[in-house]
Amino acid sequence: MARAATTTDAFNAVAEPRRREILDALVGGERSVGDLVGLLGLPQPLVSKHLRVLREVGLVDVRDEGRQRLYRLNGRPLKSIHDWVRGYEHTWSQRFDLMDVVLEELKETERRDGDEGE
Repeated sequence: MARAATTTDAFNAVAEPRRREILDALVGGERSVGDLVGLLGLPQPLVSKHLRVLREVGLVDVRDEGRQRLYRLNGRPLKSIHDWVRGYEHTWSQRFDLMDVVLEELKETERRDGDEGE
């Protein structure tokens, strides 16, 4: 089966860790390419390439301010990812609850073993 292009939807776009780093950096507000380069320590052409992909799927918006282009997060396309992940929340919660039970049992065993050793 052929792999979907990274520009088809938000799922494919955020599959790349560097693009997620860019989105994380944009959560705080608008940034220029130069700001992102400095913040992330990536080469400018690479940041620009990733911004282009994010722009094509609608995850970032861009506006010109003088000679600068400022990028900002557009969270609307992330809703499909949020909705999909939310379907697994119940399963995760159950597993975390079970892990809490196991951890409490281990703590109780350690306390008993510590009391017997004294």
